Amino acid sequence: MIGHPFHILDEIDSTNNYAMEQVNSGQVTSGTAWFTSNQTAGKGTRGKQWHNQPGDISALTIALQPAMLPLSRQFMLSIAVALAASDFFASIAGDETLIKWPNDIYWRDRKAGGILIENVLRGSLWQYAIIGIGLNINQAAFPADLPNAVSLRQITGKTRSAEEAARELCTFLDKRIRQLQPGNYDTLLTDYTSRLFRWQQPGLYRKDGEIFEGIIRDVLPDGHLCLEKDGEILKLGFGEIEFIITR
Repeated sequence: MIGHPFHILDEIDSTNNYAMEQVNSGQVTSGTAWFTSNQTAGKGTRGKQWHNQPGDISALTIALQPAMLPLSRQFMLSIAVALAASDFFASIAGDETLIKWPNDIYWRDRKAGGILIENVLRGSLWQYAIIGIGLNINQAAFPADLPNAVSLRQITGKTRSAEEAARELCTFLDKRIRQLQPGNYDTLLTDYTSRLFRWQQPGLYRKDGEIFEGIIRDVLPDGHLCLEKDGEILKLGFGEIEFIITR
């Protein structure tokens, strides 16, 4: 069960770092979750800092033994986690909740959260996945250098218990991760693309310093994005393309 046990930390630099330390100590069971409402140095993808305020749930991390997946299928775990976070956010904010490739959570054209999955490998054995999820819950405003962010409080006008929200998110994660079976891969990928930000729609992108218009045509099972540019398909990996958001 995801979220069993569920540990509450008063303050920590990064719940992902803490979870990694606990996994390396050998004293963790699969499904263990760590939560804090005061994370001082959260991590985003590709080394970026995750900005959070006390009272959101950006500091939720789960340690999972992904025995249901081979390492070659690790993008399916990313899909399942993104869908779970989207499920949770949409249950409150509605069907304008989207997933920006590969696993950011968007509401309309604004970023509501993100996901960082770090792997613990022993040789070729995928021993653990450290799943960090950040969702903006109670922020009333964001710094000027984050003009594209949005929180549930801004959308709904209501504040929520961050701990209760984190526990609820664990139930959505449990449901999606249980779907990680070979017979469900195609269905999960279809669910994922049906919620994808800019799916089959023109948008602006930057690659190698060039800004151009492109259309997302497909996402492959290994996670590569297929983006149409001037009638040709670019096959892109993580970090190779930047979405340009205009408001």
